[in-house]
Amino acid sequence: MDAGNKGTPTPVLLNVYDLTPANDYLYWLGFGVFHSGIEVHGMEYGFGAHDFPSSGVFEVESKSCPGFIYRKTVWLGTTDMSHEEFHSFIEKLAGKYHGNSYHLVSKNCNHFADDVCKNLTGKPIPSWVNRLARVGSFFDCLLPESVQVSPVGRVPTLRPVADDDLDSISTNSGNDEEDKHLLPAPSNDLHSVNLGR
Repeated sequence: MDAGNKGTPTPVLLNVYDLTPANDYLYWLGFGVFHSGIEVHGMEYGFGAHDFPSSGVFEVESKSCPGFIYRKTVWLGTTDMSHEEFHSFIEKLAGKYHGNSYHLVSKNCNHFADDVCKNLTGKPIPSWVNRLARVGSFFDCLLPESVQVSPVGRVPTLRPVADDDLDSISTNSGNDEEDKHLLPAPSNDLHSVNLGR
C-alpha cells in the first residue's frame, strides 16, 4: 500500500506504554499510568514535557518510545490523509502542544493522542488510557506543582528548535534509543521540514 497517495485508507493506531509495573494490576481494575502515541504512516507521534516554549511533539519509530514499556496497540480507524497532508496537519497541531505547557492531569501525552484521533477519525481514544488523569482532575488543586508537571512525560534530550535548525531538527545524542524529532510550530516562512526522510 502506498501511504503517500490521497484517498488510500491508512490505519490510525494508538500505541500504549506502561509507566509503572503496577499497571499489571491496575489495568484489570480499569486504571493505569500510561503513555500513548499515535501511529500513522508507519511513524509514531507523541507529546512530552521540556522546559522550552517550543513544540513538545516528537516523532519516533513505531512501538519504541524510549523510557516506556510497550503494552499494546489499539486500532482507532483510518484516515485518507496522504503522508504530506498528515505531516502538515501534525505540524500545525504541534503549535498547540509546547513542551513547557505539559501538565500531568490536564495536558499530557494522552490528551495529545486524543486530539489527533478525534481530528483523524472523529472518535476519541479509549477512555481507560487517560482515566487516571480524569480522576486526578477532581483533585488537581491538592496536587503539588512538582507532581502536575512530572518528568514522567519528559523528552529529556530535546532542545528548542531555532530557525537555523529547520533543515535538520533531529536530536542525535549518539544513542539510537534517544533518536527523536521535535516538530516545530508552523510559521509563515516554513514550507516543509525535513525529518530525515
